[in-house]
Amino acid sequence: MKLLSSLEEILLLAIVSLGKNAYGVTIRQKVSAVTEQDWSIGAIYDPLYRLEQKGYVRSELSDPVAERGGRSKRLFFVTTEGEEALRDHQKVRNELNSGAEDILLNES
Repeated sequence: MKLLSSLEEILLLAIVSLGKNAYGVTIRQKVSAVTEQDWSIGAIYDPLYRLEQKGYVRSELSDPVAERGGRSKRLFFVTTEGEEALRDHQKVRNELNSGAEDILLNES
């Protein structure tokens, strides 16, 4: 079973939700919006590279983009192993959450 840190889970889910538009800036914007925290680009890229080393994401350079001064974007994609890790992580989370429903559902 593959377990993820909270940040790894957040990043993988952000990449999945962004689809073919998942690159550093958009991932940072998505994570910042969802967590309501300001994330530096370094705080995003370091764990992305670790996820890539683990085989959970892959990256590739896009074609040069005019609005970026002819520079390419490094696009990120979740691999099959990354999808498996997300499923394993969700299974554990669901099992643990089932015992904490009273606390989690209490909106006081």
